[in-house]
Amino acid sequence: MTNALPFTISKTENFFDRLGEYIGDVFYDILPEQGYELRDEQIFMAYQLEKAFKDKTTIFAEAGVGTGKTFVYLLYAICYARYKRKPAIISCADETLIEQLVKKNGDIEKLEKALGLTIDVRLAKAREQYVCLKKLDPLANKTDDEDIIRVHDQIPDFVFDQGTSMQSFERYGDRKEYPWLSDEKWGKIGWDPIQQCSTCEWRHRSSQTLNRDYYRHATDLIICSHDFYMEHVWTKESRKREGQMPLLPEPSCVVFDEGHLLEFAAQKGLTYRFNALALHTILTGYMSQDVREESLYLIEDILTVNENWFTHLSKAAKSVKGSNRKEIAYQDLAIDQVKQLERLVHELLEQLVFDSELFTIDAYHIKIIEEYLEFYSYGLSILLKSDQGIFWLEEDKEQTSLVIMPRLVEQILKEEVFNQPIPFIFSSATLSQDKDFTYIATSLGIEQYESFTVSSPFDYEENMTVVGHIEMNQAVKFMEIKEEIKNNKGRSLVLFASKEDMNQFRVWASKQDWEIELIYEGDREISESISYFQANQETTLCSYNLWEGLDVPGDALTQVLITSPPFPPNDPVFKAKRSHVNNAEEEVDIPYMLLRLRQGIGRLIRTASDSGSIHLWMNNEQKNCYLEAITNVLPVKLSFE
Repeated sequence: MTNALPFTISKTENFFDRLGEYIGDVFYDILPEQGYELRDEQIFMAYQLEKAFKDKTTIFAEAGVGTGKTFVYLLYAICYARYKRKPAIISCADETLIEQLVKKNGDIEKLEKALGLTIDVRLAKAREQYVCLKKLDPLANKTDDEDIIRVHDQIPDFVFDQGTSMQSFERYGDRKEYPWLSDEKWGKIGWDPIQQCSTCEWRHRSSQTLNRDYYRHATDLIICSHDFYMEHVWTKESRKREGQMPLLPEPSCVVFDEGHLLEFAAQKGLTYRFNALALHTILTGYMSQDVREESLYLIEDILTVNENWFTHLSKAAKSVKGSNRKEIAYQDLAIDQVKQLERLVHELLEQLVFDSELFTIDAYHIKIIEEYLEFYSYGLSILLKSDQGIFWLEEDKEQTSLVIMPRLVEQILKEEVFNQPIPFIFSSATLSQDKDFTYIATSLGIEQYESFTVSSPFDYEENMTVVGHIEMNQAVKFMEIKEEIKNNKGRSLVLFASKEDMNQFRVWASKQDWEIELIYEGDREISESISYFQANQETTLCSYNLWEGLDVPGDALTQVLITSPPFPPNDPVFKAKRSHVNNAEEEVDIPYMLLRLRQGIGRLIRTASDSGSIHLWMNNEQKNCYLEAITNVLPVKLSFE
């Protein structure tokens, strides 16, 4: 049932007129009466957003830390959702940002208490955030790992009891429910892109299915990640053709929190991932059916060429420092084998038509095979167009995957997303380059938009110091980091440019004596690690992902240690970006580094009463080349020790 608007409106009154009056009451009267500070920046942002909602247009709302931008966009999104009787979608950069919104005493709960609202908010998490029974059940029956067995024991009984009625189903399987698991262990039982959900015997009782059914009935807000939103966009039409519901319902509006990260999510959402064993699994299942001899010979040929191709790719791939993406040169792709595979797959698709007409194979099974082969064929076609795709190899102990990603997504985004006549709101402290929004708008295919910039109201000169350190060598740097942590009695966030950098520090730190507990990203579910860090002041959180989204106000975090300027990795994605601009350093590397640096610095001061220090390490070459650019984006003067 749709919730009522938080204000009255008669048949003769205009919705936006009454909305404007209500927004004014909230920010001028209601929130100050509840103890919230009256902020001119917040009120300015509110009336800028009203125009975007009224005109159903796109707006870039760049607002610094402390402007209260989350309250503003939440209030507009909720009211507009109730007016249109369609939920608003809040798309966040990652799961950490989602948790900041919905956690106890988070922004949504604060808004509910302050305004006396009951907000219907539901989470639509990425598929990787749910347990996969097809992986968990067989593993739990053969492993001695108590952590994984504990997860299996907590799966509800109805999942295994096929006689249970639909009425007794309940949601389960969210990554957050198993905080004791490390990321490595979760990878063994969580969903991954190789799984064929449409043919899975667990699909009607899977955690994904049940959670999806729940959030689709939201009346106010559906909160998801950028990755999940883009997956919804790219799969919406194909799911409709197959008689399935889209991943998300039609929204009244969409808010992109930390919207500067949407481009990469769009690329990732269009990724084609080929696993060395996936094709083998699909086609051997086909061979077990009553198929004709011509089809069997074709399948054998495809499997042979596919196996030889992946063997060649594994030998040709080169490791990239700071990335799990192994680089493959275009000339090493074995294009002749790609062409041969594409031809054979097309021939098999034609044979499928004859096999289906014989009615010897289940029609649903035919459809699944056809869908996968078309997916496989299209991915191969991207490889054959040398300038359209970015590709790399990912390998672990269990599987090898070739990943193909489109280089540019602006045209697809323009056609599939931003031509919808609904409001699109981009919110972040870092959307522009010196108040110019051209770069982000162009990269996302957005031609018409509104924009504004609101600075942070915080007194950084009074409450923040930024100290630079010249890195002589890694061991000395790590010892300096240890001393800063000790002197601050923990209460520190250490940010690394990559997981590899963090692990190098971890190896070094394991050989040192520490009075402070170190918490490493990946050892437990991320929101659990953050909660523990916030509740235990003499701790230090080490991370390579929390440059955005982390919100730990007060004395729990009074120092941010940035171990190096966060330049992008030299992996295939950024190599492709660099190869298609005139000046790679000026147009790709430096903007990425400065944006990430600004985000990292923003983790320190979260309220007007916060204070602390930023420490930044760089070598002499980096200082000589980038000091001026870095200094220009810092909120206070940088001094070197």
